Amino acid sequence: MKKIALLFVCFCFTGLLFSQTNYGFRAAYNISNLDFTTEAPAQNAHRNGLAFGFFVEYDFNEGLSFMPEIQWSAEGAKAEVLKVNYVQMPLQLRAHFGNDVVVGAGPQIGLKTWSFEDGYRNIVFSGVAGIEVRLSDKFFVDARYTYGFTNIFDDETNLEAINTNIQLGIGVKMF
Repeated sequence: MKKIALLFVCFCFTGLLFSQTNYGFRAAYNISNLDFTTEAPAQNAHRNGLAFGFFVEYDFNEGLSFMPEIQWSAEGAKAEVLKVNYVQMPLQLRAHFGNDVVVGAGPQIGLKTWSFEDGYRNIVFSGVAGIEVRLSDKFFVDARYTYGFTNIFDDETNLEAINTNIQLGIGVKMF
């Protein structure tokens, strides 16, 4: 956790080298589920939850930016034994279409912060893609889809599943 936080701080300070840097907060409604390749140990219904975090956006030019983010996210599935929470770090490269629409994609690293039972990996990797619509210079709404690349369960469990997640978010750019 300390290494991820240090990496994020480094991203924040290197932003001073870029001409335009924005900082802000984002909150989202999560619709999360597990995609099992083995039999699920419980009913595998989607989990509704929340995500919230802090982001930094570095504009390279008018059409391209990079946005690292730290967010807490409630994921997994609805059954208590399948619930798991993460601190996620999505790293998106973003293309700007005019002043109002932004499309982004990139990798995401997740650090498990809580699970109902043992047997979950501490670190997971995913891909994230999304679209943002700016409502003003400060406010935006967005939608994201996250697809897990790694099994979220430890090898000893003999379970295999990846996390999939849809986020519907709102955000504010502070400065």
